[in-house]
Amino acid sequence: MSAWTSDELKKIAAADELEIAPLRPDGKLAKPITIWVVRVGDDLYVRSYQGRGGAWFRAALVRREGQISAAGVVKDVTFAQESDASVNDNADAAYRKKYGHYSAQYIDPMVGPEARSTTIKLMPH
Repeated sequence: MSAWTSDELKKIAAADELEIAPLRPDGKLAKPITIWVVRVGDDLYVRSYQGRGGAWFRAALVRREGQISAAGVVKDVTFAQESDASVNDNADAAYRKKYGHYSAQYIDPMVGPEARSTTIKLMPH
């Protein structure tokens, strides 16, 4: 695994949205879907707004690889499900800070238990 460069972290963290495309079972990229992304320290995290039922999330768990793009950065990534409570608490805070200007209709589900259970760390490779 490689690490994010500081430039990649800054660009992706500043982007309002990220395109995520998990690898399908046949090894091809799925159609990208637009989601929110947050930075916690030197790591990037995403969550499924629809919880564990979200199609992209279910697909990400199959091969645990895919591709993301945001702010001109395109990167092949590995998906690692995150269950550490303190990391999730920090991700909650990052979601509230970055996306708090949206209505509670959108931000509350992203920091609720359903979405929190889908927290994925994006690791470049």
